[in-house]
Amino acid sequence: MPLDRATARARQAYPASMPREMEFRRIPGLPPYVFTIIDSLKLEARRAGRDVIDLGFGNPDLPSPQVAVDKLAEAVHNTRNHRYSASRGIPKLRQAAADMYQRRFGVTLDPDTEIISTIGAKEGFSHLMWVLLQPGDAAIVPTPSYPIHIWGPYFAGADARQVAIGDGTDASGYIDRVMEAWEYGWPKPRVVVLSFPHNPTTTIATKEDLQRLVDWARERDVVLVHDLAYADMTFDGWRPPSIMECDGAKEVAVELYSMTKSYSMAGWRVAFLVGRPDVVGALAKLKSYLDYGTFQPIQIAATVTLNEALDFPTEVSAVYESRRNTLCDGLDRIGWDIHRPKGTMFAWARIPEPYREMGSIEFATHVIESCDVAVSPGVGFGPGGDGFVRFALIENEQRTGQAIRNLKKGLTRLQ
Repeated sequence: MPLDRATARARQAYPASMPREMEFRRIPGLPPYVFTIIDSLKLEARRAGRDVIDLGFGNPDLPSPQVAVDKLAEAVHNTRNHRYSASRGIPKLRQAAADMYQRRFGVTLDPDTEIISTIGAKEGFSHLMWVLLQPGDAAIVPTPSYPIHIWGPYFAGADARQVAIGDGTDASGYIDRVMEAWEYGWPKPRVVVLSFPHNPTTTIATKEDLQRLVDWARERDVVLVHDLAYADMTFDGWRPPSIMECDGAKEVAVELYSMTKSYSMAGWRVAFLVGRPDVVGALAKLKSYLDYGTFQPIQIAATVTLNEALDFPTEVSAVYESRRNTLCDGLDRIGWDIHRPKGTMFAWARIPEPYREMGSIEFATHVIESCDVAVSPGVGFGPGGDGFVRFALIENEQRTGQAIRNLKKGLTRLQ
């Protein structure tokens, strides 16, 4: 049967060997992922035989709890666990999360209506933006920030209004700026994104800070989204609050809690969204169309871990606190002044004055080439981060000490 003339003309214009270029959605708006620049330099140096100490990527290096590994191995041999699971998380896992919140924060949560399991906090946050925002809406997000906090609203078609969080020392001032941005912005933002302790700046907030935000949000049509990724990775006796501890929080707030850092289970992808029931329910409805939840043996192992590995987060935190001390003490000795973080697995360092004109990408490049140390350029976390670099506490004290010696040798302007 002969082709119609329109089809014939199309095939002449675009033969099989020359397909038409696809126009993609959302992807063109993404900036270059600047961390790949440092990764490429790191790989190039290692191929040349140089021993590059990687303090850039925040990938936890400690093993997961043995009880989690053992339970996973047991559960995976049960073929009933190979079927589809529940997208909102199996009931015992949600109950274990509720019990953990009661122990850790003194907060009572209904595991059926106020908790949902997500496939990691990043997935949970991204899909949460889909149910809270649409084109024409706006969210207030910090800058600098963990990239998905900025780009999650964008993926939902909304505007992400970036508010400067500062240098990591003043959550109260940031909260003032959030309130001001909401008052003077139009259309009024529907969502305010928070994360304390904060990545990358390590800023911490008190319960009083969070209560002020909750009280403010209750008087407006605003949902507070708090990413508590570093709930248990804290130092010097500091214990960060959950926003759920605040009076009235369940009316306006949801919170993400992840097992990635607290239990060193990054690859397992187990996290929870807790709080305001209608928001949790909306995410559950969306996820029922998108996924069948984390592999059930992983959920079973995570349940046992939450119930039995009660001391593990404290043990992990002590390891990272020792690494923080080694890094910060060492940088102080070589003349690099740095804010000493009370939480997260990072240190946020202003570029030393003799090198500040470089900007964060050029300086991070210089550090690899001259010191064999990889750090994250601050601009990768938003324009507010360009005068900083981020250190990840992912090497032991010996390797971190070697990194300090390399920095002392290579950063000659500090001498």
